[in-house]
Amino acid sequence: MPPSDIPSQTHLAAQRDGGDPNHDTLVGMLDELASNLLWSWHPEVRALFRSLDPKLWRQVHHNPLALLRNMDHATIPERVHDLEIHTRIRQAHRRLHEYLGASSTWASNQVGPIRARPVAYFSAEFGLHQSLPIYSGGLGVLAGDHLKSMSDLGVPTAAVGLLYHEGYVHQLIDAEGRQQDSFEPIHLDEMAVFPVPAGGDGEGGAGSGSGTGSGADTGSDANQLRVTVTLPEGDVVLKVWRVAVGRVTLYLLDARDDANPEELQALTARLYGGDNRTRIQQEMLLGVGGHRALIAAGVDPSVLHLNEGHSAFALLERTRHLVEREGIDSEEAFRRVARSTVFTTHTPVEAGHDRFDPGTVAEHLAPLAAGIGVDANDLVSRGLEFGDHGPFVTTVLAIRLAHRVNGVSSLHGHVSRRMWHHLYPGVEEHLVPIGHITNGVHARTWQATGMQELLAGYLGPDWHDHITRPELWDRVDEIPDAELWEVHQVLKSRMLGFVRRRDAERRKRLGMAPPEQPLLDPDALTLGFARRFATYKRADLLLRQIDRLAAMVESADRPVQIVFAGKAHPKDEPGKAVAQRIASLENDPRFAGRMVFVEDYSMQIARQLVQGVDAWLNTPRRPMEACGTSGMKAALNGVPNISVLDGWWAEAYDGANGFAIGAGAIHVDPEVQDKRAADAVFDVLENRVLPLYYERGEDGLPGGWIAMMKHAMRTLSWRFNADRMVQDYVRLGYLPAAGGQSAAMPR
Repeated sequence: MPPSDIPSQTHLAAQRDGGDPNHDTLVGMLDELASNLLWSWHPEVRALFRSLDPKLWRQVHHNPLALLRNMDHATIPERVHDLEIHTRIRQAHRRLHEYLGASSTWASNQVGPIRARPVAYFSAEFGLHQSLPIYSGGLGVLAGDHLKSMSDLGVPTAAVGLLYHEGYVHQLIDAEGRQQDSFEPIHLDEMAVFPVPAGGDGEGGAGSGSGTGSGADTGSDANQLRVTVTLPEGDVVLKVWRVAVGRVTLYLLDARDDANPEELQALTARLYGGDNRTRIQQEMLLGVGGHRALIAAGVDPSVLHLNEGHSAFALLERTRHLVEREGIDSEEAFRRVARSTVFTTHTPVEAGHDRFDPGTVAEHLAPLAAGIGVDANDLVSRGLEFGDHGPFVTTVLAIRLAHRVNGVSSLHGHVSRRMWHHLYPGVEEHLVPIGHITNGVHARTWQATGMQELLAGYLGPDWHDHITRPELWDRVDEIPDAELWEVHQVLKSRMLGFVRRRDAERRKRLGMAPPEQPLLDPDALTLGFARRFATYKRADLLLRQIDRLAAMVESADRPVQIVFAGKAHPKDEPGKAVAQRIASLENDPRFAGRMVFVEDYSMQIARQLVQGVDAWLNTPRRPMEACGTSGMKAALNGVPNISVLDGWWAEAYDGANGFAIGAGAIHVDPEVQDKRAADAVFDVLENRVLPLYYERGEDGLPGGWIAMMKHAMRTLSWRFNADRMVQDYVRLGYLPAAGGQSAAMPR
């Protein structure tokens, strides 16, 4: 929808002037509720907005602010009256303010000096909701889940990212299964993104208790906070925006300012877009501009947490800031920055680490070097992978400038120590100072409302507040099999309906006829596979034995069907080829209606699949999956995993809470390893998964399968959630980095 068709908040306020006071109050409350992304993990609030106009709700991708922008506000009182939701609106509004103003949270007496000076969390992408498309995949969704749990636990946090005005690539699948890349401008008037005033963020500058943003004009003006970053092409002026994520403030930087020429405005156009020079400049804006934005907004963090190496330049800007503010020398400033930094590396894949030409880096770091009081080559040397030569690697810079470095699963910690062993000559591999904190997922975001309601009846209404307690999850066994299976069947039916609608929309766009047979069988074992289509994730592993796969799909008594989703990066031609190979199976009579590819993978699609499929399939080439959080989301919904023993599954699988593909063996020849994995996945499907799923008792229920569902929820939910992850970061990372650790021994 073009911006000219969307009423601004100022216009909405004008519509309310002189109207019914009750009308004005209700619209104001709805504005406040829509302006804080707390609604994205509170289904009762989303239900309020959906009820106002269900059809429009779907059209605006479940975005409350876009719903309000596109509704005739004169009709809201009638809708509220007809639906009798006055009380529910007031209750939701009251709960929002109670949440934001809570004086007692988990962090209240846990975080010490962080209460006075927050954690600053830097990430190149944030996956908070599909309506704010500044994420590409797991890294961004992890960052979004991290912020939500920081908010729920009350950990004071200020986050920093970039506001990409064309977001990430949209994927369209043509009639031959080819991925077509599309980029669409985002419209701020439809998003809960608000300008930070030039005097600061107006919320106390603590990075928490961020307010609702209600009534702010989303248009930029002369009073919006701006910071400047110097690049070889000239100064880049960055506008600073904020997003309220519960109690957390996310600051987003935007180069679309009239002071910048078009080529510099384009630096914040696309996530992971452009060439290597664009990438280094985006990372300068994120790291250098991000730290400057925090200081300008009145936030002086006690800890910097870098989510991957894209924001490593923040450490250099922090160093320059300390030199300027305190008059200390550069080495003392570097020591202080290292003490107060936590760095999380997310990928064991070489291509996942940005590498730049040292000369180009020196050109970009010259202004920072002058501020620190060193030569630019000194800064460059700190990021050279092989000491005095080789490429400049932002991951290396972050590892060398941070005292606390971690991978994101136990296995990834081992892989990272081996991967970066050469940075520590003379140190044995197992002593390389890189640990691990296994990722977790935000339960309220990813667990279906029906499943949450079921658990509330057996775990207690406040079970979310105690999610990390193992004993709480023992009560899952009290759920009657029939009740759990009924909830799952409802979620499966909803998911199948969603997939059918998406397929019909694609066929209509392409002028294709409807499928000759009904799409997807509700009684068939339905597997889900959804993630980035990087080749090491082996989305096409099952296609290596296509006849064997066809036999399972066409089976009369034990059929299998698979729902796929996932994007390849626009420049990843091998990944696109994998996607095409899978998507084109719809044209093969053996798989028609039973192998479906859902285009334009997003958080919305991910939620539908992890909540509704029967089992979750994951087939990475070990040990290249750092963690793999999609399987955690499935487990929260009682969906068993069928996975290679890589990432989180290597430490989670206990023999009864899902299925292992192979025994974790690795071969030096990837082709041999892939062949063995294909044999193993078919063996586990044919000999374990299918018999267990289709074995029914006298009551018609798959008792053994339901027992596995319960065991998966009982053993995995308390461990692999974002609350546990954040608590680990607080205890093992943030408190020591902030100087708030009561005791420690030298290593």
